Amino acid sequence: MMGSVLMIVAWLCVLTLNHFEAEYEIRASPYIFCYSVVSLIGSAISVRTLHDIARTDEAYYKGFLAFLVLNCAHFVVEAWPRGRTAVQKKSGASQYERANFFSRVSFHFMQQIVSLGHQRPLLQDDIAGLMPKRLHADVSYARLSRKWDAAKDRSAAKGSVPSLLNTILLSFNSQWASIMVVRVLTSIMTYVSPSLLNSLLGFIQSYASPDEADHEPISLGIILAFGLFFCSVIVTYLNAQLQAATVNLGLEVRTALMSMIYRKALRLSNDAKQKSTAGEITNHMSVDAERFPISMNSLPLIVSIPIEIAIAIWMLYGLIGWSIFVGLAAVILMLPIHAKLSSYFAIFRAAKMKAMDGRLRLVNEVLGGMKIVRLYNWEESFREKIAVVRHDELKLLRRFGTMFSFVALVFLSTPLVITLVSLAVYSTHGGPHFGPGDMNPQTIFVSITLFGLLSRPISAMSSTMAQITSITVATVRIQKFLLAEELDESIIKREPEDGSADGSTVIEIQDAVFAWCPEHAPVETEKQKRAREKEEAKKQKAADAKALKSGKPLAVKEKVEVDYSPTLTNINLSATKGSLTAIVGRVGQGKTSLLSAMIGDMYKRQGTVRIRGRIAYVAQQAWIINATLKDNIILGCEFEQDKYDQIVAASGLLPDIEMLPAGDMTEIGERGINLSGGQKQRVSLARAAYQDADIYLLDDPLSAVDAHVDQHLWDNLIGPKGLLKNKTRLLVTHGIHHLEHVDKIVVVKDCGITENGTYDELMDAKNGFYQLMDEYSVNSRRNRLKKTESGSSGDGDLTETMEEEEEENGKASTVNGDEKETKKVEAPKNSKAAELVAAEKMALGNVTWGVYDIYLSAATYRYSFLCVILYIVMQAAQIGTNLWLEHWTSSSGTGSPGEFLGVYAAIVIVYMGLNFLVTFVLMVIAAVRATAKLHDDLLAAILHLPMSFFDTTPLGRIVNRFSTDIFATDNTLPWSFMSLLMFGVSVLGTIVVIASTTPVFLAMVPPLFLAFAFVQRYYLKSSLSLRRIDSTSRSPVYQHFTETLVGVSTIRAMGVSELFIRDNEVKSTVSANAFFTYQMVARWLQIRLETLGALIILGAALFAVLDRASLNPSMVGLALSYALTVTQDITQLVRTYCELQNQLVSVERVDEYLRKNSEAPAALPSDEELPENWPTAGAIEFRNYSTRYRLGLDLVVKNISFNVKPAEKVGIVGRTGAGKSSLTLALFRIVEAANSHWAKASHNGEDTESSTSQSAAEKVVEMEKVEVEQDGGSILIDGVDISTVGLSRLRKSLAIIPQDPTLFSGTVRENLDPFEEHPDSDLWEALERAHLKDHIVSLAGGLSFKVSQSGDNFSVGQRSLICLARALLRKTKILILDEATAAVDVETDELIQKTIRTEFKDRTILTIAHRIKTVMDSDKILVLEKGNVEEFEPPKTLLNRSDSLFYKLAYQAGEVKHSDN
Repeated sequence: MMGSVLMIVAWLCVLTLNHFEAEYEIRASPYIFCYSVVSLIGSAISVRTLHDIARTDEAYYKGFLAFLVLNCAHFVVEAWPRGRTAVQKKSGASQYERANFFSRVSFHFMQQIVSLGHQRPLLQDDIAGLMPKRLHADVSYARLSRKWDAAKDRSAAKGSVPSLLNTILLSFNSQWASIMVVRVLTSIMTYVSPSLLNSLLGFIQSYASPDEADHEPISLGIILAFGLFFCSVIVTYLNAQLQAATVNLGLEVRTALMSMIYRKALRLSNDAKQKSTAGEITNHMSVDAERFPISMNSLPLIVSIPIEIAIAIWMLYGLIGWSIFVGLAAVILMLPIHAKLSSYFAIFRAAKMKAMDGRLRLVNEVLGGMKIVRLYNWEESFREKIAVVRHDELKLLRRFGTMFSFVALVFLSTPLVITLVSLAVYSTHGGPHFGPGDMNPQTIFVSITLFGLLSRPISAMSSTMAQITSITVATVRIQKFLLAEELDESIIKREPEDGSADGSTVIEIQDAVFAWCPEHAPVETEKQKRAREKEEAKKQKAADAKALKSGKPLAVKEKVEVDYSPTLTNINLSATKGSLTAIVGRVGQGKTSLLSAMIGDMYKRQGTVRIRGRIAYVAQQAWIINATLKDNIILGCEFEQDKYDQIVAASGLLPDIEMLPAGDMTEIGERGINLSGGQKQRVSLARAAYQDADIYLLDDPLSAVDAHVDQHLWDNLIGPKGLLKNKTRLLVTHGIHHLEHVDKIVVVKDCGITENGTYDELMDAKNGFYQLMDEYSVNSRRNRLKKTESGSSGDGDLTETMEEEEEENGKASTVNGDEKETKKVEAPKNSKAAELVAAEKMALGNVTWGVYDIYLSAATYRYSFLCVILYIVMQAAQIGTNLWLEHWTSSSGTGSPGEFLGVYAAIVIVYMGLNFLVTFVLMVIAAVRATAKLHDDLLAAILHLPMSFFDTTPLGRIVNRFSTDIFATDNTLPWSFMSLLMFGVSVLGTIVVIASTTPVFLAMVPPLFLAFAFVQRYYLKSSLSLRRIDSTSRSPVYQHFTETLVGVSTIRAMGVSELFIRDNEVKSTVSANAFFTYQMVARWLQIRLETLGALIILGAALFAVLDRASLNPSMVGLALSYALTVTQDITQLVRTYCELQNQLVSVERVDEYLRKNSEAPAALPSDEELPENWPTAGAIEFRNYSTRYRLGLDLVVKNISFNVKPAEKVGIVGRTGAGKSSLTLALFRIVEAANSHWAKASHNGEDTESSTSQSAAEKVVEMEKVEVEQDGGSILIDGVDISTVGLSRLRKSLAIIPQDPTLFSGTVRENLDPFEEHPDSDLWEALERAHLKDHIVSLAGGLSFKVSQSGDNFSVGQRSLICLARALLRKTKILILDEATAAVDVETDELIQKTIRTEFKDRTILTIAHRIKTVMDSDKILVLEKGNVEEFEPPKTLLNRSDSLFYKLAYQAGEVKHSDN
């Protein structure tokens, strides 16, 4: 009675709680669900018990029956998914967090996504917000970083190194505990099936007896059959939960590590940055952190493998006694082999990752400097460099594949060896008194099942070892990066702006010494020293081998001593509030370093630095992010229209915004690819102005703009009357014409400040500054003249006229910054035109056979077919071992054990040999061949894509192909193909064995096959969409990271690190959500497939029970032993097939770039007709030439015509964006003539179809449908139309000093002469003529001095001089100087111009310059305006006409003397 009362009370509580949870909770209670399950099971047992004791007529029975029905109804209600209650809709919780217990266990909460994906391709928005909050980047970072910081503090106190892996394990210990419990439960439940099989075979064996009294009741057989089914289903659910939990934990670790890596990159010291290149740091994100969600499920196996082996041995001991210990001894003897192979795995994995780092570093540099690579015709040089590194990577892959072949041989053959040894001992000495054992079907086939289960943990040891090794290696690499040196923020005493009046000191540097490197070499342990020397010896050996191969003398090992001397010494500097300080000096003297010291980028060795107020920093090379122009300016600040309009006008951006297709909402490409150099610098200035900081550090921003814009920026933004007039400004400049208007001038020379004072003070001192101004400044002489004369109205009139013109053009309003009339920036004209970088293309539907064909043909069909045949024969050998055992048990008493064992051993040896052979062919030959071809083809394609592709494609997206996608072809794709073949032939063999035993089972095959096919097809569409979303969601993370690494100094100086960290977290979370959804859908599939697979076990068992009397017990045992393994085999087969399809997305993504239209051919047949030393004269003719950067854009050069005679020197001037640099690009055919054949053929608006159905004639007809305004004309060099010349021949026949001086990591020698065509003497001579020899001599190693990534250890001016030295080495008849001396001082500029006049006197020179003085001695001046030729005459002629555009530019630059007027 009491029990009934308690049950009623319990149910009343349950129903009450049900009501309240529906009202207030976002998900149903798991405790109530568990109560419902227990109650249902209890009531079912009660009903069955009453039925068995024949009490069905009593009311008590009927009451329990009603209670059972009530339990069933409540269970359905509790299990039914709830997703639309009022509280759930208001909560904003993710779909996972709202799912009830049953929905999570069965992964039904993913049903909506799978159904939607089956109907149409999924989009990013369809899966938004599915992931639980704890996996979000900000949450996971907070959890792990807190523990990591504590671990670092503890280790610092002990003087040891903290372990990142231990920190990760301890940070998530509660999750690890639940994972381990589920893992152990899964292992235990796995071994319930053999016990049930043993009982079932005993049941069937009983019917072999003629005495019916010995026969077991049929109900027992049916219960055992269903027991096998439910046991399999329970293991399925446990396995799915285990895999979901480990993947989620791995994803949580991944997002946390990515955030930690990102934050660390923002804090790296300069020395640490030199050691960790952008490619390596990106690799930590894209590859190392990625190992955790992929490999985390291997870690619980460390616990479960010993447990499973112990249970199997215990159960086998119960069957075959002490014989199992002989087999166990064989396992123990093989453990040292396992340990040795494990250590090799770790070594190979680390070496492979290091090689990959090196390759990605090179790829990053090439992609970042692609325009320079094209201009210098260096594609082949860099392709060979990358090929060398890739060759080493492939060599490691082959060694790894060979090692894995041995590993597979050892691990996959171990179970068969154990079976062979154990049964050999059992059959001869395993019985009573060491006599022969009883080889009956029950003993043998339960043993085979157990041996099969034993093989899983043993076989898993190899993959577990590989995965754990990869996690360990990845963690060590990330740990090393996270422990790298950080910037010491305490070196600068930062104080808030206190609102004091103008004149108070805001920057104060006293007796400071700064350096770019630490004061001393890092302390090296003996172990580290040996490792370094070993690595150096290895590199020397590789260099020697390369030299021998190419027939060159062996490289001489040069001992390079690192120079630890300071960059700036004895610095004393102060700046007052509201002052304008100019910093001047020659190239490489330390001007940029001085600003870098103020923002904390350098090491401070002594002295004090005090900064009061917020800093805004404008780098010498403008940093632009891939966002709209407006977002580039605002950079996270609150938008204020009036302030924005005022700054845009002051920065001179209004005319540019009017020209842009969508105004300020136009998307700016990565690195500002669709802006000119001057436009980029003005955007950078506008961004700094918008920050409304207290102190502005401006690193030579005026060098990139023309004279007119220079004056506008001075008058309206930077100068004494500009928008920033009340701010403290430190301006590095080579524009000496502004110096008389600044408050203070600082002269930097020989690593120190040599002069410091006002303009008049320095002029009166008559030291170096006076000499500079006296010799190079026309303004200085003009103003001195004014002091002695009463003043002329001519200059004033001219200035007035010019200012009026500026007002008319909308370039400036008045000279007074306070009274500027600002034009409002209008709304975008065309929102569609705003887009430059399109969303990454994502293929739809299934992976086509064409993608399989690409991969298999890369591996060759011969090897692919051979692998299939070998796997079939290997599976036949495996089945042969069990068939022979079945024959042995059936032939008990006939034949000697030695005969049976001999045949069995022979089959096992054949199996082992085939196993090694197929693994070797697949992993070492076919897979390496395939990935090598795909990578080489991708690299070749990328190196020959038109520049318009790089204008519209973020680098992160391209790098993703070389990192994530090539990593997939290197590592995961071969495993997927191997697994597909392995499980495919295994399932086929199982069906054959079961069908041969119970032919009636074949009736189940068609419906089961249809069910499997339906589930697979239903799932595959969603899976492929999610895989593609996952792939495309990673690119923005890497792109954003790459942008951050480039602009890290600006980000830190401006204090906007938190803004970029938030952006990174958002992008990382979106990427993690895509991966989470993909993995949960895979678990959805696993539950349904393995449940269907359990039906095979049920069918085989039931058919055996129902046909028990006529079946051979040996064959039943064989069939059921195979049936117990088929569940996971079928699941693995379908999952592997789907995973293979997903992995082939990487091949599809690589192929996407292979199918893009390339630029014009590097070589053409007509090249052979050209003279060997073409061009011989250097005459250039533009005939009605027009060009655009890509189809669909406006023309940037419009119908221009002019002739340049041989050896003529032409200066090209014009306002920013007039088309000056476009002319140089046209000469090198970086851009093609509008409407020309090659302009259309290289367009990538649509990819080239992979099929050949469209004929060449049809393609030409289609290309000619493109409408343009006019014919693009032509360019002739020495009378030859350059469109008929191969690109390689054309580009190597021209020389250029580009606008953006780019250096690549390597030595100075490699940067000057990558093809090794010149002796060192020529290189030194070129450096001497470029006025850089003294500096290179002073560097450690001279020509062997290591250039850091992007040439960061050289100033921009020094990089320009190295580019000049490159040009001097190229003996070409035509030289183009594109703002070559913009970043150098006037003295160096003068020396360079003298060098050019002497060294290139017989060459044709086109000089683009904003510094008018640079082109004053040219034979002719070409003035461009809005893409048209405005003037083309000698400079004297143009200067004699005061209405000429050139005259106005020269006057504004201070190059027109008083007498000229």
